[in-house]
Amino acid sequence: MPPKGQKTTVRRRIPGLPSLPRPLYGRTESLPNRALTHHHSHPWVQLSYAIQGVLEVHTDAGRFVAPPQRAVWVPAGMPHRVFSSPHTEMRSLYLDCSVTAWAAEGCRVLEVSDLLRELIRAFSTLPVEYDETGADGRLAQVLLDQLAAAPQVDLMLPLPHDKRLQQIYRNLQTHPEQPTTLGQWSQRLGVSEKTLSRLFLHDTGLTFRAWRQRLRLLGALAPLEQGQRVTDVALACGYDSTSAFIAAFRQQFGATPGEFFRG
Repeated sequence: MPPKGQKTTVRRRIPGLPSLPRPLYGRTESLPNRALTHHHSHPWVQLSYAIQGVLEVHTDAGRFVAPPQRAVWVPAGMPHRVFSSPHTEMRSLYLDCSVTAWAAEGCRVLEVSDLLRELIRAFSTLPVEYDETGADGRLAQVLLDQLAAAPQVDLMLPLPHDKRLQQIYRNLQTHPEQPTTLGQWSQRLGVSEKTLSRLFLHDTGLTFRAWRQRLRLLGALAPLEQGQRVTDVALACGYDSTSAFIAAFRQQFGATPGEFFRG
């Protein structure tokens, strides 16, 4: 759900790095428009982080969403695409596998503490070939230690693999406000409602209703971060009232929209 007046999406270029100059490498980027990269992978780990804006990393498993104070950990070799909202300020990190032996497998969203945020900011100002044996190298090691300790947060939408469910996903991704029930979808797709319900649980681990609510709420993060009114975002997500939207948001994220972005 792109913010109002920001429907143009530009293709973002992927840097051509034959290898990392250091085991921990930082990249700074300002993206004034909505941007995306094509499907790609790296031989190293990527931490996609934005001090401003909302990032989405799409893999075959799902959509991983990172508003400010969160970051997406993408394992080496995992095919993915990265989407960013307008006016995103990225501070990406690339990590050689030799310094991430502690990392769990799989793509995930991490919480970025105040300390970790400031370490990433400071690291982004260092020269590319910083002195690994001096103060810069020690800062890099503390940054790695904080990444290893960063807790995982549930900001992921699992994607279905069944082709019939993918039709539902594509439709709701474009029109999250539509109230079509699973029974109505079953009529459109020529399959029983019981079968669709079973497929949703099998492919996503969620009921259709819970999955649709998560899709709507994750899609609400970018326009909220851009400053759109909560009432407008609630209606665009298919909620009849602002209070119902705020209650669902609090249930999903443990905070109201205002508290979430103030944090």
